[in-house]
Amino acid sequence: MRHHDRVPSDTSDLLATARVFAVPLIQRFRGVTVRDGLLLRGPAGWAEFAPFHDYADAECVPWLRAAIDSATNPWPSRVRRQIEINVTIPVVSPERAAELVTESGCRTAKVKVADPGVPVQADAARVCAVRDALGPAGRIRVDANAAWTVEQAVRAIAVLDDAAGGLEYVEQPCRSLAELALVRGAVRPPIAADESIRRASDPERVALAGAADIAVIKVAPLGGVPAALRVARLAGLPVVVSSAVDTSVGLAAGLALAGALPELPYACGLGTRALLTSDVTSSPARASGGFIAVPTVAPEPDRWADVRADEPTTAYWSARLLRVARLLEPAQPDPPLPK
Repeated sequence: MRHHDRVPSDTSDLLATARVFAVPLIQRFRGVTVRDGLLLRGPAGWAEFAPFHDYADAECVPWLRAAIDSATNPWPSRVRRQIEINVTIPVVSPERAAELVTESGCRTAKVKVADPGVPVQADAARVCAVRDALGPAGRIRVDANAAWTVEQAVRAIAVLDDAAGGLEYVEQPCRSLAELALVRGAVRPPIAADESIRRASDPERVALAGAADIAVIKVAPLGGVPAALRVARLAGLPVVVSSAVDTSVGLAAGLALAGALPELPYACGLGTRALLTSDVTSSPARASGGFIAVPTVAPEPDRWADVRADEPTTAYWSARLLRVARLLEPAQPDPPLPK
């Protein structure tokens, strides 16, 4: 284990600070209507542990390691003080998609596509509306979340590329590296890898397999800001930093990563705070003109009481934290129950 990946030998005090939150989304997003998780406080400030419910305990280990790292160690120095972001467009009507673009002030839009039961023609109509709202100079990227086969991807990308008047890139059209490589060789837009990086045992293999042109990097699944910086360097690809629909506490770590990267050629997916109805803090990660400032520390969750989880949700995260903490190396004492 590299030095910056080490977990402190005793994290019981840190885990004792856990506060469980549950924040409704403005609308359904990837099958989720409420974003829940927990916050931890350490000597460097607050951090977030919120792996999605479908992640197995072993997959959650880097998420907890990332939270421990952010709560324990200061982030790397910034090389930029603000980050350009994209607006994220869920599977909504074309009219609502256009409204979201206009309200955001962003010059780049990421459009979710390939939801179960949604035909590509409906996705294309949404992309057309986004293009009209952005204007010809705006950039459009689409995200299929690994939903397509190779054949489906090649056909759908052609339709969506035409609807967009040119896509900036296509994110994770298929599941495997071999499939991504085949799609990459058959379509015009560049291919970005997301799940292939954050759910892989060896994220650096993406570039070596010729599977992608762009690496989408998230802090939590990769084990923290230092670990994500290392993956970005070893991947050898241009990087887009994205979030996992975090609260502003979790977003702060993503912004710290984006602020520390030597190069950042693309707008980042760190504007997802707009998908939540509320937040844990009165100092949220607000965008202005399509940019968000890079913080030096995570904000104080002074509004946690407003989004405090109910007893069943708290019990769920209490048990999950206990199980995942037991998987950390070296072995950790059992954490106390979250509040």
